[in-house]
Amino acid sequence: MEKNNRLIVFDTTLRDGEQTPGVNLNLQEKIEIAKQLEALGVDVIEAGFPASSNGDFEAVQGVAQSVSCSVAALCRCVISDIERGWEAVKNSKKPRIHVFIATSEIHMKYKLKMKQDDVFKQAVDCVRFAKSLCDDVEFSCEDASRSEPEFLYKILTAVIDAGASTVNIPDTVGYKITNEFGEFIAGIKRNVPNIEKAVISVHCHNDLGLAVANTIVALQNGARQIETTINGIGERAGNCSMEEVIMAITTRKDILHIPHNIDTTAIYRTAKRVSKLTGVPIPICKPIVGDNAFAHESGVHQHGVLANPLTYEIMTPESVGKTESTLVLGKLSGRHAFAAHIKTLNYELDKNGLESAFLRFKDLADKKKKITDDDIEALISNRTQDVRETYRLESFQLQTGNKIKSLAGITLSYKDNEYTETAVGDGPVNAAYNAITKIIGGEWPLSAYEIKAVTEGRDALGEVTVRIKKYDRIFVGKGVSHDVIAASILAYINAVNRAEESQR
Repeated sequence: MEKNNRLIVFDTTLRDGEQTPGVNLNLQEKIEIAKQLEALGVDVIEAGFPASSNGDFEAVQGVAQSVSCSVAALCRCVISDIERGWEAVKNSKKPRIHVFIATSEIHMKYKLKMKQDDVFKQAVDCVRFAKSLCDDVEFSCEDASRSEPEFLYKILTAVIDAGASTVNIPDTVGYKITNEFGEFIAGIKRNVPNIEKAVISVHCHNDLGLAVANTIVALQNGARQIETTINGIGERAGNCSMEEVIMAITTRKDILHIPHNIDTTAIYRTAKRVSKLTGVPIPICKPIVGDNAFAHESGVHQHGVLANPLTYEIMTPESVGKTESTLVLGKLSGRHAFAAHIKTLNYELDKNGLESAFLRFKDLADKKKKITDDDIEALISNRTQDVRETYRLESFQLQTGNKIKSLAGITLSYKDNEYTETAVGDGPVNAAYNAITKIIGGEWPLSAYEIKAVTEGRDALGEVTVRIKKYDRIFVGKGVSHDVIAASILAYINAVNRAEESQR
């Protein structure tokens, strides 16, 4: 294979993926996801949009200093954006500045209120300025798929001459049909005279369900960087799913002769971790990582799989890391064995975090005979030290039944004082939430509630994810416990604490 044939995987889970409504990752969560992406084998992590807020700046800066792979900062074609972006990534081992400007007539006319000549000049000037700061500059034509081809060829030629080493062609609104998009990329390859000096990248949205197909056909027509997210998360219908493209390339290497650096056995763990930290569930029928991706209920299918898995499985669960790994630790296990095992799960905890996780593990080991890695990941991903505990649950009592109104008594600690309230509700969870809001005051409407078992069996941990609306934003809270009521209460308090932290 030619060296320049290798696929460059550009992950934008922390930027475009975080634009999923209701997703608000804090700094520690972004760094945790970034480290998992690096372990997966991602080449470039787009960590955020530094000029958009101080929080995004700090997140990009934190990620840039925490991983060894390339870290990109997204910037508009605005000098102050580029300066802010460079400040965030300059201490990265492999910094990249990613600048963008819209090039379609509809965007230029109604959003930018600029003419083609003005967009052209601004793009070239900003790429040249970015290049003066950073060796690795990427240029994106926002809404490229609806742009006039001749203008696109002209602006791409100029930004490559100005120093862009990657040119990204987004299908920003998921508009192109697959064969049309393939020809679109081929047209760029044919009509941009200096295109060999840059890597062609594609960034496909999934509005028509074609993001993965369009990404693959772009690769067949000369693109060599893909911009994707884990689980396909993102605004509107989401982005191209990394795991689906990678497994398509891996499974059909007879047609797609494109090497990559992704460790496919780390895909499932990465998908689960992103789902837990963002609070966005993985659909059960999601290709590659969904719960049903390797499940067979039809008798005909079951018979075939038992005879030879290849009859209905074109890849194995093991190839994406989807195996049930049982932790060979128990209530007599020590801290060193526990610490060694969580390192194999790619978690790095400080002394306090490790002690807290170990105590929760010991408590779990007293109640559960069979402990799996999923149990451990649930305990660790639910650690509360990532969010300042403005309110902490001290105790709760419930009275409920099918013939009475549920009654909940909740005690929370706040600023070294304890406060207790009781409330009734339509069920124990509603009663508990009513009691909590009586303590903290104000309106804290619940917009979503989800409960699921972490593992199988009657002794499974319950994992609850809630979304509450406050301060004109959505905040996600998570709670894990053997007791689903306790998990529900912990999730609600976690969401409240995230909302309070956002106001500091």
